[in-house]
Amino acid sequence: MSPAALPPQLLLDPRVSDALARRDVGAVFGLAHAQAGISFNRLSEATGIRAERVSQLAKGDGTVTSLPVLERIADGLRIPGRDLGLAERPWEARRTPTPVQDREDGDDPMKRRDILRGALAAGLAGPGLAALTNTRHDIDAALAADHSDLGFWESTAERYGYGYHGQAPANVLADILEDFAELRPLLSLPQTVKGRASLCYVTGQMAGMAAIVLHDLGQHREAHRWFGTAGRAAEQSGDTLLHAWVLGREAMVPLNYGAPQAAAQLADKARFLAGDQPSAAAALASAVASRAYAIGGQREKALRAVADVETLAERLSPQQHADTWFGYPMQKHHVHMSQALTLLGETDRAYETQKQALNLSRAPSLMTRALIAIDTASCRAHDGEHDEAARIAAQAYGALPESYRDGLTRTRALALYRTLPADTPGLATLADALAIAS
Repeated sequence: MSPAALPPQLLLDPRVSDALARRDVGAVFGLAHAQAGISFNRLSEATGIRAERVSQLAKGDGTVTSLPVLERIADGLRIPGRDLGLAERPWEARRTPTPVQDREDGDDPMKRRDILRGALAAGLAGPGLAALTNTRHDIDAALAADHSDLGFWESTAERYGYGYHGQAPANVLADILEDFAELRPLLSLPQTVKGRASLCYVTGQMAGMAAIVLHDLGQHREAHRWFGTAGRAAEQSGDTLLHAWVLGREAMVPLNYGAPQAAAQLADKARFLAGDQPSAAAALASAVASRAYAIGGQREKALRAVADVETLAERLSPQQHADTWFGYPMQKHHVHMSQALTLLGETDRAYETQKQALNLSRAPSLMTRALIAIDTASCRAHDGEHDEAARIAAQAYGALPESYRDGLTRTRALALYRTLPADTPGLATLADALAIAS
């Protein structure tokens, strides 16, 4: 992080002085950009804050209350600590200590109190004003801790919730982890009960989405760890539906990596937390349970879970049907039902739900389209059309970009490959796509 020192004349600008006194760093960013021509990218490099967020702050969208972040800004823009109500920065030239600085360095509370009284008795200027300003800034920071940029982080979590949008999973994960580096310090700040709950809610969402991407990348152990973090955050937030969503999503890890019994246990725990009222979390948990029971050969339990999720899906509100990682859109419903019904050998119903899944979106995601195609291939195999099953799976998997050929898509294609008879004419083509010896 290289400094981008604000010009001395800009620091003397009354608008900048006022903004610094209020710790309105967004106004400082805006003035640095407009008056000194410092780009948002350069401000980003100097302060360690993403350029997108620098731009948003400059437009008045959000605030900064985290002391570590304020210190980074002071150091990166070479703003004297006193201007932001901070201690003198390491790079500042040594000055003769003021009574207020002596007070800050002292350990005796009575001595500090006497010095403060003396400073204020001398008049509301110089050290006295600095003492008042420091105290007010501390109170403002404590009061602002209830929102601590929560509006920004809530919008960030919402943005990630819309999924990949054509981006490679590894790139999405990198972005989430970069944002976590900024979010983490807020968890160490004092919070009101409401503020802490809201912050934990956003943390649970962000950690849960990191876990989803890790799962899709085939990193199931690391995904479990991140789901554990998400679960702790959700529990501390007090939101049982978020906790149920985390557990329902976590259940998909053992579901897709060979432990259906563990998946069913997690899904049932999520169903219990979600309760009887219709919710996206309850629908997701029931859908995952149906697939887990089907894989485990518990046909009756699987069919009951299928019936439960179909009933829930009909009762969800438009908001609960939102096409996000937190919602339960009908396309996602049909993808889950495709897998469950395929595993149960209900091929006619499975074909129908696969068709509906594709028709519900003009442009299904690469992963969704591939998984539905592999389900279709599995239905073909169940119906005895082995060559056609191998052809469909090979075409779907082989058409994926390299970054999408790990994790879930490979696991499902490989599972189909292993069920096909060795004399299947198209088996060699599928083996080539999977890059394994036929």
